[in-house]
Amino acid sequence: MNILILGSGGREHAFAWKLAQSPLCDHLFAAPGNTGTAQVATNLPIAFTDFPAIAAAIRTHQVELVLVGPEEPLVKGVVDFLRKEPDLAHLRIVGPDAAGAQLEGSKDFSKQFMNAHGIPTAASQTFTSETVAEGMAYLDTHSLPVVLKADGLAAGKGVIIAETANEAKKVLTDMLGGQFGRAGHRVVIEQFLRGIELSVFVLTDGVNYKILPEAKDYKRIGEGDTGPNTGGMGAVSPVVFATDAFLRKVEERVVKPTLAGLQQEGIVYKGFIFIGLMNVKSEPVVIEYNARMGDPETEVVLPRIQTDLVELLVAAADGELDKVTMQVSAQTAVTTVLVAGGYPDAYEKGHSITDLDRLDEVTAFHAGTADQNGAVVTNGGRVLAITAMANSLENAIRKSQEAARMVQFDGKYFRKDIGLDLIRYQD
Repeated sequence: MNILILGSGGREHAFAWKLAQSPLCDHLFAAPGNTGTAQVATNLPIAFTDFPAIAAAIRTHQVELVLVGPEEPLVKGVVDFLRKEPDLAHLRIVGPDAAGAQLEGSKDFSKQFMNAHGIPTAASQTFTSETVAEGMAYLDTHSLPVVLKADGLAAGKGVIIAETANEAKKVLTDMLGGQFGRAGHRVVIEQFLRGIELSVFVLTDGVNYKILPEAKDYKRIGEGDTGPNTGGMGAVSPVVFATDAFLRKVEERVVKPTLAGLQQEGIVYKGFIFIGLMNVKSEPVVIEYNARMGDPETEVVLPRIQTDLVELLVAAADGELDKVTMQVSAQTAVTTVLVAGGYPDAYEKGHSITDLDRLDEVTAFHAGTADQNGAVVTNGGRVLAITAMANSLENAIRKSQEAARMVQFDGKYFRKDIGLDLIRYQD
């Protein structure tokens, strides 16, 4: 089977790494891919939002299965575009259409969806530039801290927790004033929840589903979860405080109602659903949905899945997930993300990356890298995700961190505390 992955980050390298292991995969392509995907696939110089070029590549390379990695092409309707091509009617696609991708593409839509279908979530209200005065008045009476979310896609940076009413009002003004462009034309003001976060991932064929290994990621740039949000500084799977009893609650109160709600609204959803959760006193509360796998969570989830990933994706596309049994490793996976100096603000590109060849017993997933005359150089804010597997959380942390110290490039930064907060839950 010929397979095409859309995307260019660490998530896509992890998918390529996993799919390339399958005997069902004949030829693997990535558009546009990166230096990591080039190790196991053929990169195609096509932007993942250039839908006509994607369709042409599918025809040229006789692609039978398309896996959409990032949220942007999903929200912009790549699945809808390909479905309208008569000669691609039998193409298998893993990823929701634009209607389903609204779960991520619009925070306001997702909140309305959760409220309509009885899915536990924080109380919220949505405001626009036309209702900014009401928003200011709402903030005057809101408990603190308070969460403000840009409605649309903002590269993981459109969520701000304000500690004071004045700070919240400035954030609301900035967001509605164009800080995040069209993504901020609506702003969701949301109750702050106290608890501990984790993410649960579901692969669905629209009716049947598989709950993938859960993960916890680390969004803040600074150790101890300080500083501004990033796309993700590391991740751990499994999550030790996510007990069987808690995950059963997630399945009954979140997963099943979500899929039932999609069906009730006439949305045929074939793909991944990322459920961002808060564990509030052992009760699951949904923070957000994503319409795809997370990054860097994918880099710890996929290594734990022992079932052939091609088999799972084909079953999802064909509506036959109930016929596949998924096996998951009991080992712990930890990934540490190496970022460019200055990230998540301004950062430099083009610095040589050395000592990748010295890594042993870990996998280096490329996120923001490029090939420059045969040398691997930095080409993004998040550069590499170093994933280790071990029989204990402590050993997985140690192996990932040792490898993170080994790799070198100018301005390299990484958090030294990935996973350490979870050790106390093992006692």
